[in-house]
Amino acid sequence: MSDHRLTRRQSIKLLMSTSAFLLPITRLRAASQPVNLENIKMHKSATCGCCGKWAQKMREAGFNVEEIIEADMQAVKSRLGVSSAMQSCHTSEIAGYVVEGHVPAQAIKQLLQDRPRVSGIAAPGMPSGSPGMEMGAPEVYMLYLFDAAGARPLGKWQGDKAL
Repeated sequence: MSDHRLTRRQSIKLLMSTSAFLLPITRLRAASQPVNLENIKMHKSATCGCCGKWAQKMREAGFNVEEIIEADMQAVKSRLGVSSAMQSCHTSEIAGYVVEGHVPAQAIKQLLQDRPRVSGIAAPGMPSGSPGMEMGAPEVYMLYLFDAAGARPLGKWQGDKAL
């Protein structure tokens, strides 16, 4: 009978050759995985209908959205550091970031992937055609990254598409 046990040296060689083969597969699998979506906590007034539409768009994009009715949205915006220039109708929180207004899901996913050192992202006002505001002709609008120091343009969008 022959002995089929591997020597230590043979075992290491086999392990190294197998790892070299599997590493590209592991990297490919990791690269193809979607961004780990976290829960969105959305603060809104009881009377705003477009906020619920935005929440539905986010759910369709794979986010979990908790809608919280607030009696004083201005207090929420103040607590979360949203300046008057960045304000919209609803204010959301996700993974330590503030999402102000009708920000497209793709922009939020990019924010979570890039993890910039900012307080949040905003679509000031209520741009026609933005997610949840699909009435009338879609306008071109600007998304901004913001923090306590101010805001900087992130890019132009129309509807839920970056331009």
